[in-house]
Amino acid sequence: MPDDFPTEGVLLGIDFGTKRVGVAVSDMYQRYSSPLRNYDRQSKQADEHFFRTQALEFRPVGIVVGLPVHMSGEESQKSREARAYAQWLSRLLQLPVAFQDERFTSAFAEAILLQTDFSRKQRKARVDKLAAQILLQCFLDARRQAVERSENLPHADREPDSLTDGDLTTHPAVEPIEDTTSPTQADPSQG
Repeated sequence: MPDDFPTEGVLLGIDFGTKRVGVAVSDMYQRYSSPLRNYDRQSKQADEHFFRTQALEFRPVGIVVGLPVHMSGEESQKSREARAYAQWLSRLLQLPVAFQDERFTSAFAEAILLQTDFSRKQRKARVDKLAAQILLQCFLDARRQAVERSENLPHADREPDSLTDGDLTTHPAVEPIEDTTSPTQADPSQG
């Protein structure tokens, strides 16, 4: 993984689920995100084909994966599964991955969809890709705000900013992937 996360180019946003994955995409300038689609996970080969097809179509430069954490901020079993899935995606697409706290993204997505005329079935079909859009937009906004804050500080007083100085490990919204899987663990691409 590169030392810094790309600041220009399309990003994929991933709302990880064991059965379904919501996918969103950013614009080239990383200002806006749009819901793309939901993907019902299948076999490893089908999952690989789906994501390679998305990569060919959108030419992403990075992936932002939602990290499900407890209200306390502590990681859960789902967090570990999301990290393993992100690592699998990173290897598959040869792209860097960043993580975004996804607390409340599905709840926000459901609240938005409740304001529509969609049926319950139609809302359920849209919630994951909307959650992916929300988490990707939160990532984009947080990073842009951090850069703006650092630009407003006098240069001599400016502390290193993880987004402009290439150290993503200190930024709360971006975490590097660590290889925590062992050869005996199950394939994370399987639901």
